[in-house]
Amino acid sequence: MLRRLLGRDGEDGADGDAAGPARVGLFVDGPNVLRDEFDVDLGAVRAAAEGAGRVGVARLYLDEHATPGLVQAAEANGFEVVVTSGDVDVKLAIDATECALSGAIDTVAVASRDTDFKPVLEKAGAVGVATLAIAPGEHGRSDALANAANEALVLE
Repeated sequence: MLRRLLGRDGEDGADGDAAGPARVGLFVDGPNVLRDEFDVDLGAVRAAAEGAGRVGVARLYLDEHATPGLVQAAEANGFEVVVTSGDVDVKLAIDATECALSGAIDTVAVASRDTDFKPVLEKAGAVGVATLAIAPGEHGRSDALANAANEALVLE
């Protein structure tokens, strides 16, 4: 179940244009979203992003401690898995920003509870890319991310 929060512009979603539905880039902060206390299903995260358009990029960022089962589950849900030996935040932020600046997507969706991604949403918005913040649950919601995004959703 999703609960929709309106972002700073009061709109509730990207509709795309005459060329078709919006192209969405979904970037998931695994260590902050896939925690026992949130009980998040990757299919629900993807479905939340699909509400903004066609998901063309779906990446799950994990650290080196990720289990093979988690990697398999992510791939089964259509995610490209990116495993980093350091902080996943840096890799995710760079990839999401590059994707937004390249023109490859119309909407950047970040699933996290980490306010470190606020600059990603701000930069994407500054260049005309719609932004979506997906929170893993009410207790995992970041007001800073929600306020920086055009739209914010909470997975319940």
